[in-house]
Amino acid sequence: MNASGLDLTIEGLTVVYGGVTALDDVKINVPSGGFVTVLGANGAGKTTLVRSITGLLYLHKGRVRRGSIELGGESILGKKSPDIVSAGVAQVPEGRKLFPNLTVKENLLCGAASRSDISGIDDSLEQNLDLFPQLRPLLSQTAGLLSGGEQQMVAVGRALMSQPSLLICDELSLGLAPKIVHRLFELLTEINETRGTSILVIEQNASLALQHAADAYVLELGRVLMEGSAAELRGNPMVQELYLGGGGEAHTSYAAIERPSGGKRWGRKRTGGDS
Repeated sequence: MNASGLDLTIEGLTVVYGGVTALDDVKINVPSGGFVTVLGANGAGKTTLVRSITGLLYLHKGRVRRGSIELGGESILGKKSPDIVSAGVAQVPEGRKLFPNLTVKENLLCGAASRSDISGIDDSLEQNLDLFPQLRPLLSQTAGLLSGGEQQMVAVGRALMSQPSLLICDELSLGLAPKIVHRLFELLTEINETRGTSILVIEQNASLALQHAADAYVLELGRVLMEGSAAELRGNPMVQELYLGGGGEAHTSYAAIERPSGGKRWGRKRTGGDS
């Protein structure tokens, strides 16, 4: 059985790459058992946010200038990635990042690397195969030969094998057919409701994310531009204009937003690096 969800609290998080500020005073809360989405265009700071939570920021020569990240009231800021996994955080990375030459079963078992309870690992594998029955006949298939949707199922299942208290899904919809993406979000809702796992979805598909999440944040140029319930943001004209394809004159209001001065920042048209 999965551990119950833990709350994630991020306060005043400021992250820099050299002299470039990628996140500036970011405050985000994922309550215990909550389902939260963070929206934003490329360059908004979403990838840096995930790297900061999962302990992978140093690999990209980023550093936290100030702020805190706590899971269940305990700081995970500055901890190594394996320790953060052991604390209860699992990630479904952007682009899936499976081991293409390993089988589906071997990829799934990689997610249980931090566990030593053999019988429990077997139970978790069965739970995942019940959740994704399409994978059962594919267990001996090499992951590189799967379709994109099947690979994403393996990526989600691999993350669940660690029995996370907090599951982070980074751009779950990337490159997948709408029908498959809808089903994956339905499964995330099921995991959230039946297992109590806290869910944090980093997503560009705002329409779908706002249908399933309870609360939402919008990142823009490394700052939290808006926050509230998913229902509130769905009805916000600016969100409709920028992310949902409507909203009338909201773009004019958006353009008039005062941006903080001082220091370099990611530009909206930046094509590389952070997303």
